[in-house]
Amino acid sequence: MTTSLLLIVQIVLVIVLVIAVLLQKSSSIGLGAYSGSNDSVFGAKGPNSFLAKATFTIGFLFVLNTITLGYMYSQAAQSSVVDEIVEDTTVAAPVAVPVQDTNTSK
Repeated sequence: MTTSLLLIVQIVLVIVLVIAVLLQKSSSIGLGAYSGSNDSVFGAKGPNSFLAKATFTIGFLFVLNTITLGYMYSQAAQSSVVDEIVEDTTVAAPVAVPVQDTNTSK
């Protein structure tokens, strides 16, 4: 249950991280042209500083989630189904079968 939730968070973080990286301004405009430059929302420097901080934060959360998932999967790999088997050590005593005497003398 917990690993599935972390896996879903991982996928969401990847998508948001890719979008944050693509929105940043580079030497070639890329997808940063669609973000606009609203100075009133992001501050005097524009969206570049905000996107850089957001990318760093999302990247840090991604790495932290990856380490957590790796730890949880390694703990699950150390346990085995064989460890949970309960051995029944009681053994039934052999039943004595009477032997018929086939050597009859007359």
